[in-house]
Amino acid sequence: MKLSQNNLSSSDIIKLIRQKKSDFWSLQQKKRALFLFDKTAKEVPAYKDFLKKNNINPERIKTWQDFQQIPFITKKNYLRVYPIEKLCWQGTIKNKPIVFAATSGSTGEPFYFPRGQRLDWEYSVMAEMFLQNSSYQSKGPTLVIIGFGMGVWIGGIITYKAFEIASQRLDHPVSIITPGINKQEIFNALEKLAPHYKETILIAYPPFLKDLIDEAIDRGINLKKLNIRFLTAAEAYNEKFRDYIVKKSSVRNHCLDTLNVYGTADIGAMAWETPTSILIRRLAMKDKKLFYDIFTNINKTPTLAQYNPLFIAFESVDGEILLTGNNTIPLVRYALGDHGGAMTFEELKDKLRDNGINLFKEAKWAGIGKNIYELPFVYVYERSDFSVVLCGANIYPEEVREGLQDKSLEKYITTKCTMLIKHDRRFNEYLEINIELLTKIKKTSKLIKKLEPLAQKKIIETLLRRNSEYVSNYQAYQGNERVIPKLVFWPYGHPLYFKSGIKQKWVKK
Repeated sequence: MKLSQNNLSSSDIIKLIRQKKSDFWSLQQKKRALFLFDKTAKEVPAYKDFLKKNNINPERIKTWQDFQQIPFITKKNYLRVYPIEKLCWQGTIKNKPIVFAATSGSTGEPFYFPRGQRLDWEYSVMAEMFLQNSSYQSKGPTLVIIGFGMGVWIGGIITYKAFEIASQRLDHPVSIITPGINKQEIFNALEKLAPHYKETILIAYPPFLKDLIDEAIDRGINLKKLNIRFLTAAEAYNEKFRDYIVKKSSVRNHCLDTLNVYGTADIGAMAWETPTSILIRRLAMKDKKLFYDIFTNINKTPTLAQYNPLFIAFESVDGEILLTGNNTIPLVRYALGDHGGAMTFEELKDKLRDNGINLFKEAKWAGIGKNIYELPFVYVYERSDFSVVLCGANIYPEEVREGLQDKSLEKYITTKCTMLIKHDRRFNEYLEINIELLTKIKKTSKLIKKLEPLAQKKIIETLLRRNSEYVSNYQAYQGNERVIPKLVFWPYGHPLYFKSGIKQKWVKK
């Protein structure tokens, strides 16, 4: 279903992204969201019924203020209530080509989302911009290695399609290989194919990407010679992680040559890191006041991305992210279950200015002066259900991972971990953290005796620095063992917690 606002070429859209100001994008978001609501209310049987049950007369929704009174839809109150065909345009899934993708099921039973060709094309605009923004400016040829899973999940297939579509529009050659999560095939591509290209883009889920980088170096693969760049998705990571992969791989520019996608099976690649958003997040990580002014929550580091209002709209209500976007199943004010916020470019620029920072000067110093886009921003924290509660304190995987990313530990562990709450014989709860050793490290009692107190110390230091709830407990218990995490080290790839190639379970309930 093509909406009138979207009948533009990729070059037209990229030109708009590079030239239009913040006010233009704010207006487009409101117009597009209202247009999609009106069309969905008329042409989607399930949504008609949903509005009727909630006493909403679509004829009365005329303004952005009216739109914001429409009740949210969720998987629970909408997607799982109606038959799949009733959720689609004209109440059918049989009148157009469709690809199905499943949610991961990490927060419940998987849901199968039908996807039309339009979402692949929209993602291709982002892919085309990333290909063009390379700091190397080699103009190709470029090799794209896609290390996302190629099964029923959205990441692998839609990324392949996006780069394929983008490559057909560019004036320099792009080649693609899709080894998925097969490490050996990825290493074969890096060793045998990549040297024939001027640039290589390696695409993978963040923890898997780190494994690939570490093992490639162990194998003697010179990543620097490959002019390597990275694209990731499916999970947030902090700037220490970005610094690690950039340093290990000799990536030239943090802002131009790395990119994390905020995507979902529900509606594809919704938003993405841009040179602008990466620069702003890196500035915020160095300044607590700026961080708080932008993100408010000081304990967790969100993904900060920009999005294209011609494709999607974001709102934030009481810290919950809502999206409105077109797909085979159109979604209007849909609550994904993610937490964070949304703001315009002007709003974020003003926050920087109020903290004494000129964004345009900072961009020039960072070598991205020509890559400032005035698209709106969305920031997203790890879901609240992706945490454990220890003595009333919420402990998040990101806080533990930051402790494990200390330089003193990087020779021994991958930084992947799984947290769970257990109870001792007296029914006292404690936090167990399972940690994966590097592939070349053998687990010995001598090593664990050395490693355990060091890792424990780094985790606690990070929690005391970042988690006020943990600080309160730590002080109340005066360092009692109840608030000291117990660490368990596992060989690389152990199937209990670290099965290779699949999405890491950071928390086990």
